[in-house]
Amino acid sequence: MKSQPGTGRRLSLVTRWSALVATLAAMGIVIVLALDHLLPGRPVLVALLAIACVVPLAVITLRAQMQPILSLFRALEGTVASYRDGDFSFSLHWPHNDQLRDLIDAHNALGDVLRTQRLDLAQRELLLDTMVQNTPVAMLLLADTGGSGSKNEGTSGRQQAIVYANLAARQLLNRGHKLEGLLMDALLAQSSPALREALARSGDGLFTTGEGEFEEVYHLARRHFQLNGRRHQLLLLRQLTAEMRRQEVQTWKKVIRVISHELNNSLAPMASLAHSGAELVRRGQLERLPQILATIEERTGHLERFILGYASFAKLPTPRLERIDWPAFVAQLAAQTPFTLTGALPLEAALLDAAQLQQALLNLLKNAHESGSPPDQVQLRISRVQALLRIEVCDRGSGMSEAVLTHALVPFYSTKRSGTGLGLALAREIAEAHGGRITLGNRDGGGLTVTLILPA
Repeated sequence: MKSQPGTGRRLSLVTRWSALVATLAAMGIVIVLALDHLLPGRPVLVALLAIACVVPLAVITLRAQMQPILSLFRALEGTVASYRDGDFSFSLHWPHNDQLRDLIDAHNALGDVLRTQRLDLAQRELLLDTMVQNTPVAMLLLADTGGSGSKNEGTSGRQQAIVYANLAARQLLNRGHKLEGLLMDALLAQSSPALREALARSGDGLFTTGEGEFEEVYHLARRHFQLNGRRHQLLLLRQLTAEMRRQEVQTWKKVIRVISHELNNSLAPMASLAHSGAELVRRGQLERLPQILATIEERTGHLERFILGYASFAKLPTPRLERIDWPAFVAQLAAQTPFTLTGALPLEAALLDAAQLQQALLNLLKNAHESGSPPDQVQLRISRVQALLRIEVCDRGSGMSEAVLTHALVPFYSTKRSGTGLGLALAREIAEAHGGRITLGNRDGGGLTVTLILPA
């Protein structure tokens, strides 16, 4: 019968010790026989002499055999202590082919695995540290110290110490000097008031430092987490000055282009009509003069509405929250534009700016009617899910292509010939001013759904 793998090795240790015991037994027998031959008829003395000879010999032999094993155990204890300290460079050697050899091989294999993992981890840490240190985003990691401090950090008065800062943070906040170990209160005391105000506010946001040509715009983001039982806060400060200025230039170019286009489209016909009217007056042909004046009035009204639309977008005030009674609100909305109300209205009132919400919904309903949808398919649904308010305006028009959906909420973007590109943008501004958001999506079967999601 074939033996199981490793059986020979397991028997090797037993065989060695069995041979040792047999050798000691044989030596004892030889000594007893020799003493019995030298001292015949005296068995007690022979036994005592045999014991006196065999025991020291057995102790010496056992110590000689155990010494390598004891040394191995001490070496194992030392390598385990090295592993505990993070040093995996040690390995052991056992010359005999027995179970202890299997143990040493497993121990060395474990060391190789740990050493490889440690090396890979060190490489990843080096890569991550290189990326973090060279990113233009200033990064600060704060940890609670247990003391009480100011509330500038947005941590309810807990004092915080800086445990990590990258190069960008050092350059931004401490002229390139080390920040680790400093208290955040001490650092903020010598920082700009804008940064202190930004940190005092909860959540993420933008803030501006400096004035005039030295003005800089930053975005502050923060995240809280627990590490080793301590509360930590990660602060990210990203400079947006260049991006904001580029975006500002592009926005101004777009505004100027749109305004120029609208002014040219209105003023050129008005100038031509005014010249024609003057010519008719000179000739005394006054029968066409009312038509010319009506056209001029219509173009003037269009320009007025265009300018008022820009003014309302640019001067959107902070929402004045008040309790909205939904039946009265919907009735007032229906008096200004037709729509079909679907679903039941929420029973609970909501804290919103009624005038701004009505303005946003009028723009959305106007767009729905101009989409080519049948008037009876322009629908409004208002529902409440937990602490969120969901307002949907649906139509059965032509919907939007993917390209239009991508740019529909951008100010001044419009696919209509006479559109200002401000209706959806204004609705977005109103939603975000209330702490909400707006989404667009095509409907199955055609049409579009515009959804306002607001905190109730």
